Amino acid sequence: MNAPLRRVGIVVMVLFGLLFVNLNWVQAYKADEYRTSDYNGRVQVAEYERKRGIIEAGGTPLASSRETGGKLKFLRTYPKDELYAHVIGYKPVNMAATGIEKSENEFLAGTSDQLFGDRVRDLFTGNQTAGGNILLTLSPRAQETAYRELTENRRGVTKGAAVALDPTTGAIQALVSMPSFDPNPLADHDTEQAQAAYDKLDADEDGPLKNRALAETFPPGSTFKVITSAAALENGYTPETRIPAGSSYLPPTAGTPIRNAASSICPEAQVTLTEALTESCNTGFAQLGVKLTADVLKAEARQFGFEDDELAVGRLNDGGQKVAASRTGEMTAPGGNDDPPQVAQSSIGQNNVRMTPLQGALVAAAVANDGRQMRPYLVQQQLGPDRTTDYYTAVPRQLREPVSAEVARQLQEMMVSVVQNGTGTNARISGYRVGGKTGTAETGGNSDDHGWFIGFAINDDGKPVSAVCVFLEAAGSGGSAEAARISQQIMRAVIADRGGR
Repeated sequence: MNAPLRRVGIVVMVLFGLLFVNLNWVQAYKADEYRTSDYNGRVQVAEYERKRGIIEAGGTPLASSRETGGKLKFLRTYPKDELYAHVIGYKPVNMAATGIEKSENEFLAGTSDQLFGDRVRDLFTGNQTAGGNILLTLSPRAQETAYRELTENRRGVTKGAAVALDPTTGAIQALVSMPSFDPNPLADHDTEQAQAAYDKLDADEDGPLKNRALAETFPPGSTFKVITSAAALENGYTPETRIPAGSSYLPPTAGTPIRNAASSICPEAQVTLTEALTESCNTGFAQLGVKLTADVLKAEARQFGFEDDELAVGRLNDGGQKVAASRTGEMTAPGGNDDPPQVAQSSIGQNNVRMTPLQGALVAAAVANDGRQMRPYLVQQQLGPDRTTDYYTAVPRQLREPVSAEVARQLQEMMVSVVQNGTGTNARISGYRVGGKTGTAETGGNSDDHGWFIGFAINDDGKPVSAVCVFLEAAGSGGSAEAARISQQIMRAVIADRGGR
């Protein structure tokens, strides 16, 4: 064999070798990824051979499938339209699934290893057993109240979010993001129409596809004063400790003084810590934060869940919808020392502090639950196609313990004072111990201030029944009072769902 042919032969052998290696790589390492890809058309067609399981809450179907008689045998439908969209998500034909439809896809589709026995039985019976069913923690009454009150708010706000959860378990009772969207067009079997519907939503400047409750962060304003208060209580202060206040405060090296929202708010030289929280005293908390230092504030915020990059909401034992990490941001000067103006602003929830509405609810829940913060979750049960076989039931578990029981009870009393005597009176519920904190967050530029409320309701037996956070984006003056009113309505719905008054 001459040299040129020998070289060609070697090249061909090398190419065959590389092809062989690549095929083995695909078979051994990439096959499962390609098989389960949302864009694998054959797999998707096969999925539509089997009726997808139901997603429900409180006996109310939220996602189900109906027979079409077409090539794709079952069409996914969402009977509540926009009401649960950011929780349920959607399951399209040629696009990526979202929400519970994504995180519980294999169980709903019947392809999960948990349902292997059903598939083996189908081989002998010739049936196509439906997928498994998902039962959520949501209270339909609370969810529908949250959606209605948000979308019909008295400030004319078009963007916001609401989250309510059980402080003793972490079970999410309501989760709404506004504006919402109708997932039904996105699940249409006409993929061109489904893509057009998605493109329209994606281009909407109000961002209806954004999950503002879980995946977006915003400056929390004065709701962060609960964390600053907790830091003080854990570092030698008491609710009756008097702190510097006054009508204005100029932090060292600052060019602009910090003032209170009104001249009537803590004009005194000193106020108690309880009075400062009740009145939402900016000057008091700004000076308190500078004295505590940035490191103390940051550490306290981390104890409540800030900087948590791992949290997801779904099942307690696996995955779910990713939650954006809340952040305290930078508070240091170029040399590494505390920057007093930044620390002062951060102490009142401004500067670079950012928080998700879920995080706000978790802060309130930890205070209500004597310092124990439970891991939030949405999936209560996985039931088999026959609805009798229980493959999973949530067993609540603690996420962290931000503060001691003693400090939590002190914070409870301080937050109750906010609702009874201060800025949160719209959240009062007769017969229940309600605590909370309003927040007005400056956004900079020409945008109106955000309105916040975080709070909790505790029954006569001393058991927390709900913790809530309501966020109204660019709500302007009166936004926090409206957020408190909406929070009260959501907590009342939870109470009614439990047979209370």
